[in-house]
Amino acid sequence: VLDDYVYSYPTVQGEIAGGNSNITGNFTINEAKDLANILKAGKLPAPARIVEEAVVGPSLGAESIRSGFMSFIIALVLVLIYMIFYYNNAGIASDIALLANIFFIIGVLASVGATLTLPGIAGIVLTIGMSVDANILIFERIREEMAQGKGLRLAIADGYSAAYSAIIDANVTTFLTALVLFLFGSGPIQGFATTLMIGIITSLFSAIFITRLIFDSRLNKNKSIKFDTGLTKGAFKNLTIDWVSKRKIYYIISGIVIAIGISSIVTSGFNLGVDFQGGRTYVVRFDESKTGKVSTADVRAQLTAPLESAPEVKTFGPSNQVKITTTYLINSADLEADDIARKAIIDGLNIEDDQIMSSQKVGPTIADDIKVGAMKAVAAALVIIFLYILLRFRRWTYGAGAILALSHDVLVVLGIFSIFKGILPFSLEIDQAFIAAILTVMGYSINDTVVVFDRIREYLGIHHKKDMNTVINSALNSTISRTLNTSITIAVVLIAIVLFGGEVIRGFAFALLVGVLVGTYSSVCIATPVVVDFGAKALRSGTKK
Repeated sequence: VLDDYVYSYPTVQGEIAGGNSNITGNFTINEAKDLANILKAGKLPAPARIVEEAVVGPSLGAESIRSGFMSFIIALVLVLIYMIFYYNNAGIASDIALLANIFFIIGVLASVGATLTLPGIAGIVLTIGMSVDANILIFERIREEMAQGKGLRLAIADGYSAAYSAIIDANVTTFLTALVLFLFGSGPIQGFATTLMIGIITSLFSAIFITRLIFDSRLNKNKSIKFDTGLTKGAFKNLTIDWVSKRKIYYIISGIVIAIGISSIVTSGFNLGVDFQGGRTYVVRFDESKTGKVSTADVRAQLTAPLESAPEVKTFGPSNQVKITTTYLINSADLEADDIARKAIIDGLNIEDDQIMSSQKVGPTIADDIKVGAMKAVAAALVIIFLYILLRFRRWTYGAGAILALSHDVLVVLGIFSIFKGILPFSLEIDQAFIAAILTVMGYSINDTVVVFDRIREYLGIHHKKDMNTVINSALNSTISRTLNTSITIAVVLIAIVLFGGEVIRGFAFALLVGVLVGTYSSVCIATPVVVDFGAKALRSGTKK
């Protein structure tokens, strides 16, 4: 018996001679080794000490799940409607594939026994937006083939073939980012990464196989398939925007925005969560019928003496709910420190224990580990993405353009979080969830950038005798419809999460929303101009036939 746990209960089978005995039984090798180690070690002199803990009460947990599913349903309905609005009955095929994709994701999660957390639900919701991207790529290609005068059957076949390269490249880069999240993240972040990776795999199957199956069935029955409506026919067709010549304007705009953001970071810093600075947080819900309107200043004043310093107090969700952050007893070795800190909150505010809806504790050592892990995750993602782009496009300039665009996106999101902290009606904390959002933004941005690069490479190969800037402008203009449609569907999903997803995940969704909008801009206005400026000669020589 060790620490009140029975590890082994052997029976005496004979006389114990010479003070030596053996324990026999139906053990595996590993079980025998574990038992031997326990017997050798005996009771450890030092008790276990909890250095990281998160507790969510049933009320807040139920509300979070409910709000998560609400955002899921709203986002799903909006995306289904939009695809039909823009792509007519081809959009219906996409919707069927999307519903099948959700079924596959939930089925895989259930089969592996995965725990569905709120970030996990967010991963599924985000997959809704990303899963239509492959269909949008295919549909836009088919529309281009039909515009060249090809018949419907041939246009569909060629459209699928032409879209494969961009679809595979875009999804592989996003998958690699999710893999980095899984390897370097912990707990809920791994749940988000798991659902995202599963969603990417099932999205490829549903978009490429299910929609093609539906189209072939309709073609064999001589039924029509339309890829636009009266309102969307000819949308973004024959654009002649000169993107390349305006690249210095884009550099100046981005430079100003980044400079403002860096200035705010240097002077104001960030609102760091306990993940990165260590401490305790408590979400407390007051009974307004008894306490009246809740004032964060009053709560702070009431807790300053019990907690030996003024805690950080912010409204969290509804007006009668606050989030309290403190470092009280965070370095204490006393095993009762957690209970003492909780009692100080309860007594200081004169509330009941069940009014503490959730609590989290992160020790300073763990906080440092989390920060190091976050930096490693971002660095690993950048290196992996650069190497993949270098491998696929065989030009370092493409990799440089992609990395600079990603760095641009990350700096803008960081700047926004610094500038608007305390201004927006929800928390903009820098925590593990934010790092997950940053890595997801990198995945989306590189997805978008790869699609643009793929089209540039294709056009330079076909039109290698034309002026390079003209060819690149044509390539960019040909991707605008896909870029905007994908961004709109993902933005719709994220707006649904921000509005209906609950306070716990609002900051995470907002970071993704800003990142998606900025990533859409950077893929066209930053990544491509950088490629042009860094390696015009290499691009031309690399695509001549």
